[in-house]
Amino acid sequence: MRETADIVIIGAGIIGLCTALQLSRRSTAKIVVLDKGLGPGEGSTGASSAVCRFKYTRPETVNLARDGIAAYQNWPEFLELATPIAKYHRHGVLWFADGRRDWPAQEVARLAAHGIRAAVLDDQQLKERFPALNPCRQAPDLVAGADHDCSGGGLHLLELDGGYMDPVDALQDLLTALRARGVDVRFRAQVTGIDIKNGAVSGVSLANGRTLGCGLLINAAGPWCNDIFALAGLECAWPLNPTRIQIVHVDRPPEVVGDIPVAVDPMSGIYFRSQSRGQEIIVGSILEEDEKETVPAPNEYSRFVDDEFAQTKLHALHHKIPALSYRGRIRGYSGLYTINATDVHPVVGKTALDGFFVANGCSGHGFKLAPAIGSLIAQAIFGKIGVFDTEVAPSFLAFDRRPIVIASKSVLA
Repeated sequence: MRETADIVIIGAGIIGLCTALQLSRRSTAKIVVLDKGLGPGEGSTGASSAVCRFKYTRPETVNLARDGIAAYQNWPEFLELATPIAKYHRHGVLWFADGRRDWPAQEVARLAAHGIRAAVLDDQQLKERFPALNPCRQAPDLVAGADHDCSGGGLHLLELDGGYMDPVDALQDLLTALRARGVDVRFRAQVTGIDIKNGAVSGVSLANGRTLGCGLLINAAGPWCNDIFALAGLECAWPLNPTRIQIVHVDRPPEVVGDIPVAVDPMSGIYFRSQSRGQEIIVGSILEEDEKETVPAPNEYSRFVDDEFAQTKLHALHHKIPALSYRGRIRGYSGLYTINATDVHPVVGKTALDGFFVANGCSGHGFKLAPAIGSLIAQAIFGKIGVFDTEVAPSFLAFDRRPIVIASKSVLA
């Protein structure tokens, strides 16, 4: 059985669905989103910590984050839904002191130039705002676990409008909005072939034996993106590696009082935030060394957390939240980033194959950037509409661009 569509998107994660929404906002084209999973959240998005922070090395990436997060901050307007499930949790993003006293003020000025609010906090201001947090600027002993006398005197940076969302709730909202717009989102729909005629995409074949004709095809398949490149017979010069990423979460005891922001501690190499209406705390790594476990087959990897990883990160977490007790359950999970090993930035836009677009290699930045990435694809196909569009030039993340120069290839980039 053969059907037809104007645009087919492979992948119903946050990138694919935001792209579908941005396309549907400016066109009546028939859009079909295909995903091999049984339902929303089975890929990278479901395991995302969905942190929304603005501080990046490159100004273009700062702007992409700003423009992507603007959609989450105005979620009902972006979706055109009166009562979405997901909510933007604006707790701020706190960057603990790292021993340098000049950088927080410099970052406040730099972010302000992009229209982003931030503030410098000294130790006392940090404690007043977040009483559970330890402002110590020493690194904990992550090898032997030895105690030290905590010392302050550092300056910290707070992104005032940073926060997070529940990623699966966001997917559910996008599905509702898309289906209301007539976008066809199909699960259990694995693409097994890509039809090409006269050097251009003409359709896809599915595992169920059906075919779907189309003139435009968008690869938003996350960790499975390389399989789609292979089906298209398109060589990808970017090493887009499915990479196992671990997250630990613990119950929050009543002794941990006050607000908990999204927090980044460069001295111990962790980030953490609350979840489940503040009843849990999750912790993960910001270290490049913890982003090296490439997964050859993204359907087959350990979904659990390694004991050594959990113990090390929890020791660092206890240093930053001293009232956190050692009792209670310790749980965790693993998900997949698709890391662009060259420059840890996505590749987005058209390719040499006519009608074939890509939005891959988000390297842990995907959730916050997704609405802006969707805007870049939609602008390339249908042009701007202004509302919830990014002003970043498409050439910045283009498939045929030069590598972006950055000092560190960690998730912080």
